Amino acid sequence: MSQRIFFSFHFDNEPWRANLVISSWEKKPEREARGYSIPANYERLKKGEDAEIKKWIDEQLEGTSVTVVLIGSESFNRPYCKYAIEKSFERGNGMVGIYLHKIKDKNGNVSPRGSNKFGVIGMDKNNNPVFFSFSYPTYDWVDDNGFLKLNDWIEEATKKIEDKALTAAVL
Repeated sequence: MSQRIFFSFHFDNEPWRANLVISSWEKKPEREARGYSIPANYERLKKGEDAEIKKWIDEQLEGTSVTVVLIGSESFNRPYCKYAIEKSFERGNGMVGIYLHKIKDKNGNVSPRGSNKFGVIGMDKNNNPVFFSFSYPTYDWVDDNGFLKLNDWIEEATKKIEDKALTAAVL
């Protein structure tokens, strides 16, 4: 079964670092062998209106199974990053967060570490609030060796949704 991955990030602030992460993963042979693909065309969003951007996010999330949240210095307070996380939660996507702050930009600079506290992203089956920061793992791209580990993190997120589906089927 082919799986699609959605990468969420702050388009204005973190495109350089995000593209390094995404492109490093796109070239991995295990990604292709496992049938993963990535929705594309991020550039189209730069001048979009609110409804257009949300529609694009909704369309890009169709058929995805995992959302990778690329956490930059300002991601936590960006409405479209939060929207993508909320919609991913609604869809039942597995999620993983990756801090980008230690990746050098095109000028060789790093940035301040961002927060994974996006607020309430949805409600669980008992009507309790769900927080990304408490419910999903986060890793540091540099310190946790993301270049080699990203596929493992995606597999882990995929396994969690598969385990949840098996548990629901048994109940």
